Order: sequence, then C-alpha cells, then structure tokens
Amino acid sequence: MILLAQLPEAASEGWALIPGVSPETQTNIVLSVLVLLLVLAARRGVLALVHRQVEDSALLYRWAKSSGYAAFVVAALALTQIWFTAIPSIGTFLGLLSAGLAIALKDGVADLAGWLFILWRKPFDLGHRVQIGPHAGDVVDKSLFQFTIMEIGNWVSADQSTGRLIHIPNAQVFTQPLANYVTGFPYLWNELKILVTFESDWRKAKGLIEDLAVDLTVDITREAHRPAPRGEQRFLIRYRKLTPVVYVSVEDSGVLLTLRYLCRPRERRGTASQMWERLLDSFDEHTDVTLAYPTQRINLAREVLSDPEEGPDAAKQAGETV
Repeated sequence: MILLAQLPEAASEGWALIPGVSPETQTNIVLSVLVLLLVLAARRGVLALVHRQVEDSALLYRWAKSSGYAAFVVAALALTQIWFTAIPSIGTFLGLLSAGLAIALKDGVADLAGWLFILWRKPFDLGHRVQIGPHAGDVVDKSLFQFTIMEIGNWVSADQSTGRLIHIPNAQVFTQPLANYVTGFPYLWNELKILVTFESDWRKAKGLIEDLAVDLTVDITREAHRPAPRGEQRFLIRYRKLTPVVYVSVEDSGVLLTLRYLCRPRERRGTASQMWERLLDSFDEHTDVTLAYPTQRINLAREVLSDPEEGPDAAKQAGETV
C-alpha cells in the first residue's frame, strides 16, 4: 500500500523504469498489473475457500462462473479509473463507451442483452432440455455471449444425444422461438401408432393397449397429478386428463390405434421400446388381433378362360387388381 501511494509522487519527480516512456504511463502500467494480480489472487482465494466447503459440482460451476464475472467487472472499473483520469466523470465515460460499443459491436451488445435476459427471466437453466430454432439439446454452459447445448435428435431418433456441442449466441432468445422441455410442465405427450388389420378385433386391441399403457405409466400419471410448488407456478397450464388414451381412425391398410401417454423428456425412446415389447407379446397371445402392413389383393370377378384361342385379353378382362 505504501508503494502504491508513492507511485504518483515518484512519477512526478521523474522516476522511470522504462526509458522513453513517460513516468505517468509507467505508473499506470504498474498500477494495472498490480490490480490484475490482486483481482486474480482474490478470485483464486474465494474459489479455494468454496472448494473446501462445497462438494456439489453444479454449485462449484456456478461459483466459478460468478466469480469470473465479478472479477472482470472489478478489474474493468479499476483499470478505467487508472487510465481515464482525464475524464472527470465516470458516468460520462461509460455513456460514451456504451454508445460506441452499440454501434461498433452490435451483435456483441445484443448477446450481452440476451445474457441479462436469461439471468432475469430464466427461460432455461443448466441441465434443462431446450429447443431454439432448429437446434435442440441439454444446456451444459451459459456465458456472456453464448450458451452451449449438448445436441439431441438430428440423425439420432427419439431425442437422444448426438454427442455434438452447439454454441448458440444469447441474442437468439430474442429472435428465435424457444421451447423448454422442463419448465412449467416437466412431461411430454408421446404417441405410438399401432395399425391392425380390418379383420382384427380392433376393440379388443384397443383395450389391450389401454390396459398396458395404464400399467406402465401409473407412477408418472400419479406424479403429474400432484400440485406444483407455489414458487414454480409461473404458467397457467391446465390438463384435465393425464391418463393414457387411445384414438381410433381408419387408414388404407387397416384400423389405426394411436396411443397417447405421458413420459419424461429423456425417456421417450425407452418408454416407447418398452410399450412395443409388451404390445408384441400381448398380440401374440390373441390370434384375433393382427398387425397390418401394406398388401395387394387380386379379386377375380369370374373364371379365367384357359382356351389359348381366347388370347391374353380374356384373362386381363376377367381379373382386376385392387
């Protein structure tokens, strides 16, 4: 502290460490280095203390991010005071600086605004599964200018991870639709389409599907019926029916039974696979229920004449392909 107090006085007396550089500039350089070292040392000390007290990796990550932001702001303000003493009002300097940045770094300023919006409104948090524009994935990092997701979907079916990290500018929260798989209603409605033949007993098939779906989703249905905590009721979401339901429609190749049921966002593929395994086993036990697939049928309107003198036209007229 004594050395820092003596630096301006030494500079005014002509003290210099670097030949050819003014004493005032050398003093500012020394002060800047000392400020950076003190800020870094303070941040390391805080993180070391936190590591001794906290074991949760997610909380440690948040401390590292927050301390980095705080250290950046403190260092920036201190360096501003050191190097811009010619401007008497720090408010005037910040105003001029922000105006210049808004013009020269429009995208960066928009990303900073997006970061502030994410901190304030919390449209998503770390670990949430989101989709913004064409990209979907689990949020694994948030920073000043971008957030990072672990991609799902794309060439991989049923919302499973591809292993790629996608870095998305924060400004896209203002320009792209953002879907959150977790916030508000932390479940998804998934559908399975089961096509049975017209000759099948579709009512029995519908009953088998409903019974199986109710049995496999009883826990999650009970969980979804519980009222949300008071602090989490941010959205007006009302579902009157949360139990599985089967809809019936007719397709070209048979009767389509569409099962609609609740599942967690990361369990779509697993629950669908489990449903299909149980359904296939159940249909095997009932000979009057058969899965349908595209087929061709030939309907013979009358007997085909075998007399070669009739020619091929007779056979063509006697048969019709449908």
